[in-house]
Amino acid sequence: MLLDLFLCFVQVGLFSIGGGYAAMPMIQAKAVEHYHWLTMGEFTDLMTIAEMTPGPITVNSATFVGIRMAGIPGALVATLGCIFPSCIIVSLLSLVYRKYKGLPMLDGVLKCLRPVVVALILSAGLSILNLVVFGGAELRIEAVDWQGVCLFAAAFFALRKWRANPILVMTLCGAAGLLLGCI
Repeated sequence: MLLDLFLCFVQVGLFSIGGGYAAMPMIQAKAVEHYHWLTMGEFTDLMTIAEMTPGPITVNSATFVGIRMAGIPGALVATLGCIFPSCIIVSLLSLVYRKYKGLPMLDGVLKCLRPVVVALILSAGLSILNLVVFGGAELRIEAVDWQGVCLFAAAFFALRKWRANPILVMTLCGAAGLLLGCI
């Protein structure tokens, strides 16, 4: 069982490219359809719990499947299987970078990647801002969520001007959103 868990989640960790949600169909195919470790109902419950739990959804899912099938040893083995491919790939990339970091070609590649990374982060930020301000709807002034805009502005101001603790700011914004939602 432990070997099956490890090999199953090594495959998930190696071949699921595109983030945690891209890995979920592969986990479903393995855990529900191939090995019959979970029913479809249990899998949907697992997805819900994995989303709510802090950390990457794929690693959380591996841990939950592992604990369901073989207790704590299963959780450890499944989690290790899930992160093992990434650890190996990042270690190899680190060795390549350390060996060739002075080459102009590698510097050129990294310089080209920096704007892409900034654009990806900006895109994610704008998506979140659109969700907060417009609720994910069309960009119309009538659709503006003014409570969300005020919370965003207050959080931004507290973080930038006063260098407030981000966890405290998130907690206060969550509490304020809950309070405003109940009114």
